[in-house]
Amino acid sequence: MSASVLAVRPRRSCLYTPGANAKALAKARDLKADALIFDLEDAVAPDAKAEARTNVLAAIAEGGYGAREIVVRVNALSTPWGANDIEAVGGAKPNAVLAPKVNSADDVMAVDEAMSDAGLLKTTALWVMIETPLSILNIKEIAAASKRTRLAGFVMGINDLAKDMRAKQTAARTPFLYALAAAVTAARAYGLTAIDGVYNDIPNTDGFIEACRQGLAFGFDGKTLIHPTQIEACNTVFAPSAEEAEEARAIVAAFEAPENAGKGVLKVNGKMTELLHLDQARRTLAIFDAVAAMG
Repeated sequence: MSASVLAVRPRRSCLYTPGANAKALAKARDLKADALIFDLEDAVAPDAKAEARTNVLAAIAEGGYGAREIVVRVNALSTPWGANDIEAVGGAKPNAVLAPKVNSADDVMAVDEAMSDAGLLKTTALWVMIETPLSILNIKEIAAASKRTRLAGFVMGINDLAKDMRAKQTAARTPFLYALAAAVTAARAYGLTAIDGVYNDIPNTDGFIEACRQGLAFGFDGKTLIHPTQIEACNTVFAPSAEEAEEARAIVAAFEAPENAGKGVLKVNGKMTELLHLDQARRTLAIFDAVAAMG
């Protein structure tokens, strides 16, 4: 099994948590989201930025989030708060920093440099928002910056993209199919995590589940969420089912059988199965086992 498969980490549900809301930061310790994005940007009014930063730093220092991945979304470096956000986060050492309004590889390089200047080691990853028309047009160059920086993931920002494109947000997300596909394609080409954008209609559970299924079909690893009630359904959709895990185990077992050593194509449960299916099966099992270990 490859190192990349062994290192897989579930990122089915990534919940935005407003940094200005200390109660929400505390409540997040009991939520079953795979990742928590402590937000200093869109969810925080300008006059609450400093308070939000203080709250987030205190919450991270206190800990208690268990296996959840902690990500801090900072303000863009082009704003009055961005540089101070990254400098402050340098002492907190979250799992990742999420940078908004990234339009180019140069933007990635600038955030990476600011993170290094703040004392953040390469073990603190950089995720970037893909939320502008330029970010889509420059998606290959942005992804390729991962070869020179700590860039590790894309997060789709469909609300901002819709605003800039003057596009309508339909249930099928038709105006954004190109952007979604381009982002996943670039992420996979350069080994990056890809997280789908938020679903705004919180009470519409059926619509949310369909949006999750669409994101899964595109190849996203998970979805960003704006409310805790969305976590359970999101985790279910983006996790391999027991049946999928059973099928994956059968594929792995078939290729590992001594009598099949060196074979590139097998028939497993009546289906023609190639080595590419073996890679997919191993990843499915890695995610399934990692989810089970999280409880």
